[in-house]
Amino acid sequence: MSSFTDANFVKKLSELNNTQQSIQTLSLWLIHHRKHSKTIVDVWQREMCKAKISKKLVFVYLANDVIQNSKKKGPEFTKDFMTVLPSSMKVISNETDEKLKGSVGRVLTIWGERGVYEKEFVADLQKQLTGSPSQPTTSYIPPTEKKTPSRKSSLKTDSKSDQPPSKKKKQILSLKEEVDALLEGQDPVKPDAEELMKRLADLETTASGDAGVREKIAALPPEVSDMSNLERITDKESADNLSATVDEACKLLAEYNVRLDAELQERKQVAVMLRNFITTQKEQLQHVESKLMEYRLKLSKMNAIRHELKSHVQNLPDLTLLPDVTGGLAPLPSAGDLFSL
Repeated sequence: MSSFTDANFVKKLSELNNTQQSIQTLSLWLIHHRKHSKTIVDVWQREMCKAKISKKLVFVYLANDVIQNSKKKGPEFTKDFMTVLPSSMKVISNETDEKLKGSVGRVLTIWGERGVYEKEFVADLQKQLTGSPSQPTTSYIPPTEKKTPSRKSSLKTDSKSDQPPSKKKKQILSLKEEVDALLEGQDPVKPDAEELMKRLADLETTASGDAGVREKIAALPPEVSDMSNLERITDKESADNLSATVDEACKLLAEYNVRLDAELQERKQVAVMLRNFITTQKEQLQHVESKLMEYRLKLSKMNAIRHELKSHVQNLPDLTLLPDVTGGLAPLPSAGDLFSL
């Protein structure tokens, strides 16, 4: 299979059509490259938001095939798609094609029946799809976190205090604090250096650096955000023109916010990878330093032995300076000389 790149994936998405063979072929290719699941999901959401109405359903069918067929090999896609599906359903809910919404709704029903996702999460997605005003448009929150006090307990609390209840401000964590929370209680896993370098390079071309979109937002007319302009509208044509301008501005800002959110999530993941990489490099450095100290001690001992050996050799007598003890003596008699006596 061909290697994975963002551009390669975008090209395959542009060639995707509403046939089983086309969807399954791309699904198998994505599952093969599941180590890039976060990038795949981000690109999927970005391109789905930009796609035509007729193509959006194909994107949902592709996500369905990937999510259900990748479970045996790992939970990467199931978890990563979970972060973008609520906002994606919200994008689809803004479309006027009821047939599209019905087809997407049937996919969500299948997820609930087969236990692909928890029923509470599927129900939240269905409410996002139908544009229910009673539900927030944020990502899914597990049931254990949705704790709302009963009416009775609220009345008891109010009766105990004469002062109006103070609103609790949502604590905003820094990126370092969020990374610390993500890594709490987990052993550092050394990331692939090439993958880390690639993802760092990809951050240089993210939504926050898209000058073109920022210029478009800055160039939006003040009428789209100034409520006082409503008083100046005196005819239906002006109202329709302003409504169209506001709709275009909302679409532009919604798409840009999706991209910014995806960038934020990517930066968090890269920060986690960097933290793990630095931690593992420090551990490896400590190990190498320990080995270096061990071999330095061995070298020191070898140098001491060599110095002692050299000193011992220098203290040995010089044989060339000894007197010649054989110069004035007669040679020893041979065996023949001894028997001739």
